[in-house]
Amino acid sequence: MKVNNIKTLGELKKSGYRPRSIKEEIRENLIARLQQKEPTFSGIIGYEDTVIPDVERALLSKHNILFLGLRGQAKTRMARQMTELLDEYIPSVRGSDINDDPLNPISRYAQEEIATHGDETPIHWIHRSERYGEKLATPDVSVADLIGDIDPIKAANLKLSFADERVIHYGIIPRSNRGIFVINELPDLQARIQVALFNILEEGDVQIRGFKLRLPLDILFVFTANPEDYTNRGSIVTPLKDRIESQILTHYPKSLEQALEITEQEAVIDKDQQSRVEISDLVKRLIEQVAFEARNSELVDKKSGVSARLTISAFENAISAAERRAIINQEKRTQVWISDLAGIIPSITGKVELVYEGEQEGPFQVAMNLVDKAIRSQFTQFFPNPEQMKKRKKTGDPRGGKTTAEETKDDNPYRPVTQWFDKGNHLNISFGTSDKDKQILLYKVDGLHAVVKKYYPGVNEEQAALLMEFVLHGLASYSLISKKMFESKVEFKDLMGSMMDFGEKDFEFDEEA
Repeated sequence: MKVNNIKTLGELKKSGYRPRSIKEEIRENLIARLQQKEPTFSGIIGYEDTVIPDVERALLSKHNILFLGLRGQAKTRMARQMTELLDEYIPSVRGSDINDDPLNPISRYAQEEIATHGDETPIHWIHRSERYGEKLATPDVSVADLIGDIDPIKAANLKLSFADERVIHYGIIPRSNRGIFVINELPDLQARIQVALFNILEEGDVQIRGFKLRLPLDILFVFTANPEDYTNRGSIVTPLKDRIESQILTHYPKSLEQALEITEQEAVIDKDQQSRVEISDLVKRLIEQVAFEARNSELVDKKSGVSARLTISAFENAISAAERRAIINQEKRTQVWISDLAGIIPSITGKVELVYEGEQEGPFQVAMNLVDKAIRSQFTQFFPNPEQMKKRKKTGDPRGGKTTAEETKDDNPYRPVTQWFDKGNHLNISFGTSDKDKQILLYKVDGLHAVVKKYYPGVNEEQAALLMEFVLHGLASYSLISKKMFESKVEFKDLMGSMMDFGEKDFEFDEEA
């Protein structure tokens, strides 16, 4: 249908236009997509076998939808993408506040226009992007905001009494007629305001200041909410929940691979950063692992959740930390080192809600612990488990025989590294150290390069250096060597020496500050 050529009601009738409700429209367009095997929702990763099929079934059933899940689970994004299932253009009576269908007008204005002008009634076309309304539920939202109220200024300008329904100023819900309307964080809406939605959902009645208007609004309602026990501000009243036909549970990424894909898709990296900074798969996995550790941490409030925004912000901060260091050192290219993860701490502290024990620990220390746990979890994905090496040392050959000292030494790839520190050596790596100087420092540790080459013989010099640094952090996470974080550097030394050394306490980062 060439919409530009149709400008009156008569022309619309001749075109063969068939009016449909929005739910019928979405249903038919969804069926067409499914038949053509086209994706219903693009850019939504990890929901292919769980949430998206539930949404498709709800839309085929012509249901209003409630997305229930923790923060950062793409609830609002999915709601906004539903506009892609609408027709590109639909006709409306020109001048109507509530997008009246020319063949099925419901407002007094549209009915009078058609009665006056007949087939010459002017129409205009509404794009699918204009058929979406959204309101964030806050305690101060009123019935007038959502449904409407009497407008004294309109009454004065039109010289009408307050008894005339034409003085009504429609709220955002009637103005979203023939479209999708979303209420975010539904539990935060006051109970009495939720009650005002009952008739709209079930009967289509709108009551404004004593006016009984029979307005059969044509709206697909989508609500989003965190679990009801997340906030103390309110909950969804039971009769309203009963009127929402489909409640769909969302979730966080179930695998690290899915999480990686989401972060890389959503992170905003400047072109200059892309040309200057490289970030390895190892560092990417460490950043994602932080979120998984936070969701399982006893110090983090599980009811609050840990948003995917944490890893997105952390990814961007890690890149920026490496970029800043490269700029200061006048390096044209660099990579994100393990020590650069100190720069993601601000991305963690603001995005995790702590329980009482976590508050006692302090947000900075909790964030540092999460990074250390992420390193510990991922270390065994790249290198042998140090704890198993300890057990073999104590018990000998797991096959039952006894091992010689030489065999044990050869069996444990970390022994030369830990022995180097046991001799009293230590390693200080400044956060601002250039790539070249850092490599020189890492090569000073006996056996460190040999460990990397044993398991990754094909890596280049830069990759080897990163893995060498990773080994140090990994051994520290398994308490084989000591690691201390200072304001501007990280120090590695032997475990016993660290326990006996009280001299440098004043230089440690003050976590309470």
